[in-house]
Amino acid sequence: MTAAEVALTVVVEAVAGPGQADRLRTALEALVEPSLEEAGCLAFRPYLDPNDASHMVVVEQWADQAALDAHFDSPHVAHAARVFELVLAEPLTVRLYTDS
Repeated sequence: MTAAEVALTVVVEAVAGPGQADRLRTALEALVEPSLEEAGCLAFRPYLDPNDASHMVVVEQWADQAALDAHFDSPHVAHAARVFELVLAEPLTVRLYTDS
């Protein structure tokens, strides 16, 4: 793999607004199947905080930056972004990590 093709792990943290935890979970779960079908998606899984249902994280793995960029430009991510505007208590936190 070249430097431009380094695998990426993405951790997205989401906090639902009051009464919006179910809608947030539904929106994140709806991203799983279409994301896993994308070229370069190695893993995509949401996790619920067992102590606070309003907090969720998504752990994603992408083959390279180009695959991640295409994901962010996909229709299903655009739809989720519109839902997030309605249900999040604060902006998403997105962290990128590499294995090198």
